[in-house]
Amino acid sequence: MNDLDNASTTEQVIRLLEEQLAYMKKQNEELSIKLDQSLSQNKALAEQIRQLTKALYGSKSEKSKYQAPDGQGSLFEDDPFFSDSEHTEEQSTPTVTYTVVRKLHKKKRNDAFLDGIEVEEVHHHPDNTQCDCCHGEMIEIGTTIAREEAKFIPATMKRVQHIEHAYECKHCKKDTSQKAQIKRGKAPQAVIQRSIAGPTVLAKLIYDKFIQYLPLYRQVKEWERYGLLTNDKNLSNWVIRVAKDWLLPVYEQMKKILIAKSVLHVDETYAQIIKRSDGKCGQSNAYNWVFRSVPSQGPIIILFQSALSRSRTILEEFTAGFKGTLICDGYSAYGNLPNVIFANCWAHVRRYWLKADSKNGQIGVNYCDQLYHLERQFKQLSPSERRKARQKYSKPIVEKFLKWVDESPFFGKNALAKAAEYTLNRVHGLKAFLFDGRIEIDNNPAENAIRPNVIGRKNWLFSVSEAGAKANTICLSLAETAKVNGIDFYQYLVKVMTELPNLPINQQPELLNDYMPWSKNIQATCAK
Repeated sequence: MNDLDNASTTEQVIRLLEEQLAYMKKQNEELSIKLDQSLSQNKALAEQIRQLTKALYGSKSEKSKYQAPDGQGSLFEDDPFFSDSEHTEEQSTPTVTYTVVRKLHKKKRNDAFLDGIEVEEVHHHPDNTQCDCCHGEMIEIGTTIAREEAKFIPATMKRVQHIEHAYECKHCKKDTSQKAQIKRGKAPQAVIQRSIAGPTVLAKLIYDKFIQYLPLYRQVKEWERYGLLTNDKNLSNWVIRVAKDWLLPVYEQMKKILIAKSVLHVDETYAQIIKRSDGKCGQSNAYNWVFRSVPSQGPIIILFQSALSRSRTILEEFTAGFKGTLICDGYSAYGNLPNVIFANCWAHVRRYWLKADSKNGQIGVNYCDQLYHLERQFKQLSPSERRKARQKYSKPIVEKFLKWVDESPFFGKNALAKAAEYTLNRVHGLKAFLFDGRIEIDNNPAENAIRPNVIGRKNWLFSVSEAGAKANTICLSLAETAKVNGIDFYQYLVKVMTELPNLPINQQPELLNDYMPWSKNIQATCAK
């Protein structure tokens, strides 16, 4: 019995040890899985920290100089599109010549003055032109320009009174059988009825706010220095009133022309409106949308649209009647509009791969740089020629890039996986530029057009009312469109606000065509 008991006890101990060993193995496997998960999480967090550190302290520039791989010849040799080679950075001769020219022709002081500046001469003669030796009269033998200096004459304020003169016929007045005829001079219509603000004051007010980015409350002291007593509320009312009465008709006519085009850029940025009609608090984001035409379809038009949201409804309302292609970023509102094709922005794709900041991220950036290198070569081509060139040279690069992204194992929530996801979700939109030479490769023109709005936002901070926000977008639209068409915005405003109040634009809206920034009328009188 003792031997049997001992054997049974031994078996129990062995079984117990085996169970403990199995439990420890299972526990070890679970710990190994948790360790792998922790290491993966730590790696992802380290990547985020590196990205945030780079974003905070690193270079903000996205520029990179594209260099073809060693031993690779030009893509454009013996091609009819590129028979005349450009002087690019790779050629050494222009650089040497440029350096020599800079050394030979140093900038002079008076180069700071524009051509046509009035010259005032101040002559300095000796106090005594009598010779100290023989006391005879001396004669002038030459002059020397001792120095040149800039002289500023501040603007002056005038109080202009429009006086209407009445005339009566003396002969008819003596004849009691009929009423004597009276003729009266007619003063031109005021820009704003019962207001002292004339066209030049309003033009400077709007110019200083939307070109110089000077808020209205900071303009009050300047106007007082010139001799006009006012306040920022009064200035704000002037801008709103003139925008509604005279600038809005020009804006709407420009919008009709814009919507009739077939390719547009679109972008949006946030704004702030204190008194909102939707019941939301003043700290909630409102938005300014921008729409810009492309150079291949006539004069450039840039229009802003104020809205309380960035929903698809705003885009639908503004583009009602538009048929064609919208060049945009990856925002979800850009999609599923009738008669509209969406072309996505390669600059945003490149930005995502640049943020990855790794070997694979640099590969993605290099693919994008190859496309931009080609676009610089295609810049001077017509839309049809550019489409053919893109089909021949850009399309293989795009297909190779998308295949590489699709076949690469980019998973997780790191920057590399986000770049791959962003790219693959927009394949159709990213290929759109290959099939239409009018479509730009990116949405940078819209982003550049919206930049003044962002700069202005830092200065005037917010709009009190929706009417003020709408007036801002109207003025910004005319300012940016005038600027891109080479028009002096101040002179343009003076002409518009002087002439439109005296024209029947409501009955004859075609008269507004003469006040488009690209019209012969405006180009002849308001060009810079």
